[in-house]
Amino acid sequence: MKRRYFGTDGVRGRVGDAPITPDFVMKLGYAAGKVLTRTATSSGTPAVLIGKDTRISGYMLEAALQAGLSAAGVDVVLSGPMPTPAVAYLTRALRLAAGVVISASHNPYYDNGIKFFSASGNKLPDDMEFEIESLIDKPMDCASSEMLGKVRRLDDAQGRYIEFCKSTFPSSYDLRGLKIVVDCANGAAYHIAPCVFHELGADVVTIGTTPNGLNINEHCGATSVDALVAAVLENGADLGIALDGDADRLVMVDSVGRVYNGDQLLYLIVKDRLAYSDVKGVAGTLMTNMGLEIAFREKQIGFVRANVGDRYVLEALLEKGWLLGGEGSGHLICLDKHTTGDGIISALQVLAALRRHKTTLPAFISELKLFPQTLVNVRIRPGFNWKENAALQAEKQAVEQILGDNGRVLIRPSGTEPLLRIMVETENAEEAQTLAERIAAVCRTEAAA
Repeated sequence: MKRRYFGTDGVRGRVGDAPITPDFVMKLGYAAGKVLTRTATSSGTPAVLIGKDTRISGYMLEAALQAGLSAAGVDVVLSGPMPTPAVAYLTRALRLAAGVVISASHNPYYDNGIKFFSASGNKLPDDMEFEIESLIDKPMDCASSEMLGKVRRLDDAQGRYIEFCKSTFPSSYDLRGLKIVVDCANGAAYHIAPCVFHELGADVVTIGTTPNGLNINEHCGATSVDALVAAVLENGADLGIALDGDADRLVMVDSVGRVYNGDQLLYLIVKDRLAYSDVKGVAGTLMTNMGLEIAFREKQIGFVRANVGDRYVLEALLEKGWLLGGEGSGHLICLDKHTTGDGIISALQVLAALRRHKTTLPAFISELKLFPQTLVNVRIRPGFNWKENAALQAEKQAVEQILGDNGRVLIRPSGTEPLLRIMVETENAEEAQTLAERIAAVCRTEAAA
């Protein structure tokens, strides 16, 4: 079955345009509520936690969701601004039927989205999403007055989650003597992440902690690290930590301003785990750097590539029974610490590794050699069948023959725009650029928009 509204990470779009409108979100809440009342495993009225990031539209969408869930006879617990992984944790800790996050993650303020977590703190299974979709366009009913859901606020959500994050850091270590710049992207972790690192002993400098509803991810956070680099250098800090708007991504900066992406941080976490436990395998994505795959192969660690998206990384881990995976964008999953990707907890795993080995970030991963990647976007006409275009496939095969075992080619469509993303990865940056442009030239000719 094909999803109509749900994408790889919930329902997302521009606020005011379908489906991110108050009427649709109320119907979504009602449909989800009806499904939850049928699938609730415990007696009594099911309850759902709603968290959000700092976008101004969160107020409107929260009210719409709340109305839909209440009309379906579901109680609602409001946490206010809260990271996506915090909602996953609190849903599980409070034994609730589901959790809902109102966020568009790393997107600008004018976008927003709705994503769900199950009672176990995992993304909703496909069959439940399909069932919710099947009810959205049906007439909306309303429970009788005595059966309407009630609403309450979870006043200690922030403190609960801070303590959970700290519990994933070894009790035998602390962060005393470290100066850390924390960039919260003016997003959901603005009142949480600085507290976590400060309470563990670090000298914390904060940026991106003054949300106004419109500045989330604006020139800050994991998708725009220039401000973090500048702050690390200006303050003479040992490290910089950048989260995105809903705090499930992590990018780090060392004391001289070098930026470390998700692939590098995943390698560090895996290398640390090998010092005290067995790591059978790691899950990445189609975009994971080939250098990382080679490094894991040399350490005799299994490696699989999933489709792009942390949802698919998690599915691969669960299928294999592995614990560690991630994306170059900074979504890192440590299933021995949390059920979902968590930027704060991932940062704590990196810091624990540096403490355990008494080393620095660049020194600990100095042997990892990433391959240069060139990515070229080509606009295509609607309906262009790139997989069966003979000229494009012939050019791709020709480039793959040139690369041999020393590189790879990846062509994939954008999930949001009429674009083909052409990526060439090899040890030589100039060669990667030349070969990517060569394939792109053929693609432009064959698929002119």
